[in-house]
Amino acid sequence: MDWSRLFPKIETDYTGSKIPFYFLILTAVVSTIRSLIHVFAPDGGANSIAGIDITVQGGTNIVAIFAQWGALQLLLSLFYWLAIFRYRFLVPAMLAVVVIEQLFRMGAGKLKPLEIASPPPGAIGSELLLPLAVIAFIWSLLRNSKS
Repeated sequence: MDWSRLFPKIETDYTGSKIPFYFLILTAVVSTIRSLIHVFAPDGGANSIAGIDITVQGGTNIVAIFAQWGALQLLLSLFYWLAIFRYRFLVPAMLAVVVIEQLFRMGAGKLKPLEIASPPPGAIGSELLLPLAVIAFIWSLLRNSKS
């Protein structure tokens, strides 16, 4: 087996500003930490972070769904890290994924809102992250090796 075929070397580099690149690194760090909390915290962060009552009937299912969601977030984070360390030319594409993820999360939250006392950090984070991600994405499309 030729494992180098899985992640081949490509000589195309990212030619945009460094600021969107660093924004992607920050996003990857936060996404990785968030996903690990959802996977490994005893309550998946459902109660301790999001304020969802997991003592109700089916509460263990809520925790399980949070863990599965965290696993998917971790997969997404791994793609961010792959772009950061191996395929920097994908920085604009990964920033587009960040924008789309936030739009989907916010849309899902509008379709099926949580019934809790106050919004969880992820909801507030999406409202802050979306405009910043849009700016970083657009900025990453501009060719500029300075900044």
